[in-house]
Amino acid sequence: MIDMIKIPEERMKFFKNNPELKKKLENSSLTKIGIDEDCITVECEDALKIMQTILVLKAFGRGFNFEDALDMLDEENYLEMVEIKDYSGKSMRRQQTLKGRVIGTAGKTKKMIEQYAEVKVAVYGKTVCMIGKWDKVTLAKQAVEMLLSGSLHNTVYRFLQRGK
Repeated sequence: MIDMIKIPEERMKFFKNNPELKKKLENSSLTKIGIDEDCITVECEDALKIMQTILVLKAFGRGFNFEDALDMLDEENYLEMVEIKDYSGKSMRRQQTLKGRVIGTAGKTKKMIEQYAEVKVAVYGKTVCMIGKWDKVTLAKQAVEMLLSGSLHNTVYRFLQRGK
């Protein structure tokens, strides 16, 4: 069986320029990975392994570092994506402001979400993504949606503390 995925160009360049990442993913997932100009193909007899490998590549493409993306090989982990444009319309300035709200001053808000919800968070492009166990990702997603909807940071911090 073969499946393919496209990831953003700059992430694709990084993947191509670091062949040890491809080898590590192939060894960890027991799949065969091919890199074309604009997409990555994954080949294996086991459909579940293909799906997991595609999720690793999707997480990497959405801004996670490669080690964090490898967490998607664990069947208990889940990848959730929130589209910032759903909260900002088409305004690029508003999207930047909302990304800043999720990250917080010196990364404080992002760290709080990661700490209290026990997830990993990546803010990249027009998305906020989370990796973790299902219930933890759900908590983190609610916190992110609260921030994107305009809730005060202290309100979100209290929500996270109660949720933990």
